[in-house]
Amino acid sequence: MSQKTPSQKKSALVVCPGRGTYNAAELGYFKTHHSDKSDFIEMIDDLRRDSGQVPISELDGADRFSPSLHGRGDNASLLIYACAISDFMSINKDLYDVIGVTGNSMGWYLALAAGGALTHEDGAKLVNKMGGIMTEHGRGGQVVFSGVNDEWQSDSLKRAAIERVLEHPDIYTSIHLGGMTILAAGEAGLKHALSTLPKDARFPFQIRGHAAFHSPLLSQCRSLAQDALNADMFTTPTVPLIDGVGNVWSPHSTDIDALYDYTLGRQIDETFNFSKAVEVGVKEFAPDVIIVLGPGTTLGAPVAQTLIAQNWQGLSSKSEFKARQESAPYVLSMGIEDQRKHVIGG
Repeated sequence: MSQKTPSQKKSALVVCPGRGTYNAAELGYFKTHHSDKSDFIEMIDDLRRDSGQVPISELDGADRFSPSLHGRGDNASLLIYACAISDFMSINKDLYDVIGVTGNSMGWYLALAAGGALTHEDGAKLVNKMGGIMTEHGRGGQVVFSGVNDEWQSDSLKRAAIERVLEHPDIYTSIHLGGMTILAAGEAGLKHALSTLPKDARFPFQIRGHAAFHSPLLSQCRSLAQDALNADMFTTPTVPLIDGVGNVWSPHSTDIDALYDYTLGRQIDETFNFSKAVEVGVKEFAPDVIIVLGPGTTLGAPVAQTLIAQNWQGLSSKSEFKARQESAPYVLSMGIEDQRKHVIGG
């Protein structure tokens, strides 16, 4: 691929992944794509060793994937962090100008590190600590349900079903994820949601190993996080960050204490609106492309569904999005090899 001159760079909104994106298919992701980042992984491994935890390079280099090991929150979180931040470092800066960063759920912590509000080491410390807190103190679980049809257009009947199930006192909206709604609930709420929501070949389903993230059921984790982590590790971001409410944290106006309070406050136990973050990102910054960091490929669909809901650049269906991707890709997922090549310039 020929190199672009600075004036020909494409502007990019970067999206960081959250939990659930490192699965069996991603085993060895860091080793495969980032063997050149030995200093970075050694820093993370040293952090893990100091805490008596299995090094990330050992987890990534295992012979087989173990859901009970790789899927544990205190392991999965930093596995995803290592892969995603390394992907961010691999973006070809001769080809792309990163003009904004956001992320889904735990991906907000990654966005802080990618966007310069945390050093890579402090980002690793935050992710590792929060992974441990959620594993030890998390309650309840999450159920995923789709509110769109096969063409990724809003389905009024499915949306109505979501509203009805939210009337249950033990069920909360955890994440607005494109066409999907992630519900957080305690045991009674989980049973009600799974038995009440209309079923198809895929939905609804409960996410393995997840607590009731972004709901009042995790309110106790606020104080635990604030006791373990202080605002001194935060600094002004180097690029704009878009949080789970849709607020933009600018390099020119960020209040660091407010950023800390959001990150270890309402971000933990209130709804995370990933759809709003993407909507704000494209409307505020009008990027030439959206780059979705790996590992995994699951965020591409929610990003596309958000664009379709906004009729962004005339997109109105899954078919139109797929046709656009084949002719002039707008969403580049680094977990997909053909799209990854566009991002790294290979």
